[in-house]
Amino acid sequence: MRPVPLILGLGLLAAVWLAPLTLWLGAEFAGHMLRHMVLVAVAAPLLVIGWPGLARGFALNPLIAAALEFAVVWAWHLPRAHGLAFTHTAWFAAEQASFLLAGLLVWAGCLRAGHPLAGAGGLLLTSMHMTLLGALLILAPRDLYSAWCGLMPDLTGQQLGGILMLGIGTPVYLVAGLWLTARAVNEREAAA
Repeated sequence: MRPVPLILGLGLLAAVWLAPLTLWLGAEFAGHMLRHMVLVAVAAPLLVIGWPGLARGFALNPLIAAALEFAVVWAWHLPRAHGLAFTHTAWFAAEQASFLLAGLLVWAGCLRAGHPLAGAGGLLLTSMHMTLLGALLILAPRDLYSAWCGLMPDLTGQQLGGILMLGIGTPVYLVAGLWLTARAVNEREAAA
């Protein structure tokens, strides 16, 4: 067990679930997106690094884990599903738990020793779909979620959410994927 990343990961979970993110960011959707991205792209890898024994227990093939995470993220970003999570506590809890579990599956699978290229592939696929979803949120001509959440339209808040997705998810997954690729290349050169 590595206490520093584990404590940081647990602290981030507490912070994003307890902090008034919507108030700080001035937009409901931006608060949702910051929470989402911290769960899947920041806290999850810290928890996997901090408690590798637990992570080994549910490390899937990186590409399968990335596909599951893709399904979870895109399903919860369908307007109706997002509206359910926004308006019902039980759906919100299910959304948050599935985001965290999906993040843990991706990072546990991708960071497991012995398969750096497969891990890089999983992280780079995750980077691509997160980038696409973030871009869609930014470029959408109207607010996709307000009607389902019972809120006034807030296209600017949705765009800020997309920017947060791009600004956090894209570099985290891309850099980690490139690091794993470099590790694989170095291991092959050392073996040659």
